[in-house]
Amino acid sequence: MLPGKDTKEKRQHSTPYIPYSHYECRLPESFMNVPMHWHDEFELNYITSGKGEFICGVQKFEAHEGDILVLPPNMLHSAYPCKDNELIYHAFVFHPILLGNTGSDRCSVELIRPIVNGTIQMNVRIHPNTKNYDHIKVTAEQILACVWSDCAQMDLLLKSELLKLFWLLQDNGNIFLQKNSGTRSNELIRPALEYMAANYQEEITVERLASLVHLSKSYFMRCFKQTVGVGAMEHLTQLRITAACEALTTTRDKVSAISYRCGYDNLSNFNRQFLKKVGCSPNEYRKRNL
Repeated sequence: MLPGKDTKEKRQHSTPYIPYSHYECRLPESFMNVPMHWHDEFELNYITSGKGEFICGVQKFEAHEGDILVLPPNMLHSAYPCKDNELIYHAFVFHPILLGNTGSDRCSVELIRPIVNGTIQMNVRIHPNTKNYDHIKVTAEQILACVWSDCAQMDLLLKSELLKLFWLLQDNGNIFLQKNSGTRSNELIRPALEYMAANYQEEITVERLASLVHLSKSYFMRCFKQTVGVGAMEHLTQLRITAACEALTTTRDKVSAISYRCGYDNLSNFNRQFLKKVGCSPNEYRKRNL
C-alpha cells in the first residue's frame, strides 16, 4: 500500500524536463533534522562528513562519513544528527523515469518496476565494509559529478551511471532482500503520520491519533516510536518547528503570527520549544537565514 498524499513531501524534486534535484544537507546548521516523510522519487544520499541516525522504512541505523544510502520511491524516511555532531550529506532525488521504469523490456519489468511499486524491498545502506564498496562509491561520485555539471550531455552519462549503480547493488545482493516482510508497524501508523502532517496546526492528542489507527494508546505509542524513532508528540513538535523555520525565512510575518499558524497558542511556549530544538530564538534564526 502506498502512503497517503498528506504525508508526501510538498517540495517538487523533478520535472519532465529535468527529472532530478540535488541538495547539500547540513544538520543541524541548515535545519535541525529531516522529519519522517516520503516522495515519489528515488533518493541517493552520500555522507561526506559526520554521522547521523537514519530511519528508512523498517531499517534504522547510524550512518557515518563514506556511507551511501539508496532509497526507493514512497519509503518513509528521516534523518537526525547525532549529539554534538554535524551531519553533512548530498541528497540526489531522481524520478524513476531515469531508470526506464515505464519500459516493457524484462529489465524494467522484472528488476526496476518491482522496486518502484514496493513489491520488493531494498537494503538501503552501503558502507565501507560492503562488498564492492569501492566500485559503488566511484559510481555514486560519478552520478553526483553528472548532476553538478547540469547539462543535457551529462544527463546522458547520468542515466548510464544510475543503471550501473543498480546493477552493482543487484549483483551484490544488496538490492533485493525479501518480499514485503516486517512492514506492519509502518503501515499501521501511516494514517497517523498523514493526519499529523495535514493538521499539525491543530490540537492533536495521542488518544486522537490512536483512535485514527484503531489501536490502544499504549500499543500505538510503541508502534509509533518503533517506526519513527521518536514519540508522537515529539514528532508533532518537529513538524511544527520545521514549518516555523520555513515561514521565518520565506515570509515577513510576525513571530507571533507564525507561532499561532504552527499550532502554538502560547508565544512563550513556542519560543521555548524553538530554542530547545533549533538552539536560538526565532528572531535570531530569521536574521541568520535571510
